[in-house]
Amino acid sequence: MTPNMERSASPGAPAYTGFQTSALVALRMLVGWHFLYEGIAKITNPYWTSAGYLAEAKWFLKGLALDVAASPGAVTVVDYVNEYGLVLIGLGLLVGALTRAATIAGVVLLALYYVVAPPFVGYTYTMPAEGSYVVVNKVLIEAVALLVVLAFPASRQFSLDALFAKRAASLAPQRAEA
Repeated sequence: MTPNMERSASPGAPAYTGFQTSALVALRMLVGWHFLYEGIAKITNPYWTSAGYLAEAKWFLKGLALDVAASPGAVTVVDYVNEYGLVLIGLGLLVGALTRAATIAGVVLLALYYVVAPPFVGYTYTMPAEGSYVVVNKVLIEAVALLVVLAFPASRQFSLDALFAKRAASLAPQRAEA
């Protein structure tokens, strides 16, 4: 073990410095908070729907997105999956429960948002962008942030996953004796 590395808090967890662990946990929790907030904001707004976003689709999922936007039943399903998916992913990331699954689901959801409405030159949308993007926008940045969380897991340091792993490790010797 190198001098700047600390022992990991949980068996099987990578050894990061305290600063590295804190940064990774903060990143996971902040992205989780954003997902949770966006999901709750959509659920509590009776006028929110994904129909407008889908109707303005560009790029290679345009046909599918327009078909969904034209179908009230399909929009209802997409809205429900989007709202509650955001909440569940957000909770998973925020408290560190099923972190790997929540992280992968978050990356997939953000990738769908990106390919439906990419910030490419020449594409215009009714909703104004928060700045002048060319290829890279906040959706892509948040997706890459989740890839960092996936690549450098710190979920066993400060999370419900850590509690479950510790509990499972403590029960393992008891099961072996039985």
